Amino acid sequence: MDDILADIYPWVKSLHIISVIAWMAGMFYLPRLYVYHAEAEIGSVQSETFKVMERRLLRGIINPAMISTFIFGGLLLLTPGIVDWGEPWIWLKLALVFLMAGFHGHLSRWRKEFEADENQRPSKFYRLVNEIPTVLMIGIVILVVVKPF
Repeated sequence: MDDILADIYPWVKSLHIISVIAWMAGMFYLPRLYVYHAEAEIGSVQSETFKVMERRLLRGIINPAMISTFIFGGLLLLTPGIVDWGEPWIWLKLALVFLMAGFHGHLSRWRKEFEADENQRPSKFYRLVNEIPTVLMIGIVILVVVKPF
């Protein structure tokens, strides 16, 4: 298994990066849709359009991209010589990735609230939380590229 992972490493790394880009694109866009949806009148054509957009974005892009990010990332972690488990950066990076996944879960829950016309949060709330994936992504990239500790 180790030889196979080493042989396909460039492909796995490429697919991981593609998956992360797709996941992050959705994680940046969905809260922005919530900003506009929170401002739309319940039952309006605009509100119903946002429901469709949010559902398709989450189910068609964000969920599959997160799953493939975890699959290819997991394969990278299993590839011999790629990760030194004694270095603290990998543990912090993984913690940030799991925080991102937790935020993904919140986005999913909020979509269900919008779907049921039960959102109680103002658009300002979604404007603020829209920054969370950006901050997490910056931390993850710095940890992976710079490996500061």
